[in-house]
Amino acid sequence: MSRYRGPRLKVIRRLKNLPGFTGRGKTPNLGEFRVGTDQSASRKISQFCVRLEAKQRLRFNYGLTERQLPKYVRIARKTRGSTGQVPLQLLEMRLDNILFNLGMASTIPAARQLVNHRHILVNNHIVDIPSYRRKPRDIITVRNRPTSHNALGSESPVGGKTPDHLTISLLGGNGPAGLVNHVANRESVNLSINELLVVEYYSRKA
Repeated sequence: MSRYRGPRLKVIRRLKNLPGFTGRGKTPNLGEFRVGTDQSASRKISQFCVRLEAKQRLRFNYGLTERQLPKYVRIARKTRGSTGQVPLQLLEMRLDNILFNLGMASTIPAARQLVNHRHILVNNHIVDIPSYRRKPRDIITVRNRPTSHNALGSESPVGGKTPDHLTISLLGGNGPAGLVNHVANRESVNLSINELLVVEYYSRKA
């Protein structure tokens, strides 16, 4: 299944706050759409639905396809450490998510567009793969050309504190630069989610 490109409000109504999907602090007011929520809240929710919702929250927040997310879970099962936390660490170290956390893009989809259009440099080399996994000591900058700076300037500034595993600085007239300090930890994840439910979802499907 391809990446979701449908109505954003439909997803937000169902899954609520998704920082990477809507931008930090930009969740729309859903008060006018709450007709019938009391009836749905009284229904008994199955464990399958709980796990499915956790999986969907993770997928939409990071902008993944249905094929991509299981790959991260499979990698986690072969890696030392918590099977639930490893996928989150891998997702947090993606280039598109790092651009979002550095404030260079208002959302993860916006960050993905910057990468796809070849506006971003990693260690002074062009990278056009949004899922490219970053390593400690990597330096992320914007290409020194007008179109790249215009593309970056068109993004709304992202509020919130920069995670501890990243550092952002200004390079005079060359624009912002980001440094990866170390691998992201669980505290760096801004998404409210029980990651073990995602692992359970795919374990029961296998």
